[in-house]
Amino acid sequence: MTKTIEFFFDFVSPASYIAHKVLPKIADAAGAELQYRPMFLGGVMKATGNAPPAFVPAKGAWMAKDLPRWCKKYGITFNFNPHFPVNTLPTMRGACALLGTDIFPAYMDAMFDAVWLEPKNMGEPEEIAKVVSSIGLDPEEFAAMAQAPENKQALKKNTDEAVERGVFGAPAIFVGDDLYFGQDRLFMVAEAVGIHISDVVPGY
Repeated sequence: MTKTIEFFFDFVSPASYIAHKVLPKIADAAGAELQYRPMFLGGVMKATGNAPPAFVPAKGAWMAKDLPRWCKKYGITFNFNPHFPVNTLPTMRGACALLGTDIFPAYMDAMFDAVWLEPKNMGEPEEIAKVVSSIGLDPEEFAAMAQAPENKQALKKNTDEAVERGVFGAPAIFVGDDLYFGQDRLFMVAEAVGIHISDVVPGY
């Protein structure tokens, strides 16, 4: 039976950016199905009483050094966003709207790269419009999708489900009922689907 990797993410999370760059390689190598589960990290934090690392000065300072270490290990280019944190409700609702469409992979790459590679202030509607235009989406149609009740509800449902299943931050990755949290647990995700992380990250 094909194993499934569920990836609960929010574009605001730099660790989710790292996971996004590595998880497709793990899934491909293992012949596993990768399921993207957009959630609103702010809602998860509020529901669980958690706080972003940036709001804890010592932890934020550590994270600023640790994330580049992981990116180097995975061979990923990363630039900390000076506008962090940004409101991702519109872009996460957009992810719910586009999930399962042909343009979804390009949307994922464009949004994560806009926040953690370029980096842009993706809390601004003008920047969102530029990014969605770059992948062939009409900005006005996208804005309407982000405001559509069904996409608002889809994001809320995913967020509520994540909390019910024990998620407290991002990225949260499930293989079956087992939860793996953070970019530093990707080697465990690889093992859970039957491969070694070095199969997709040489020299790990």
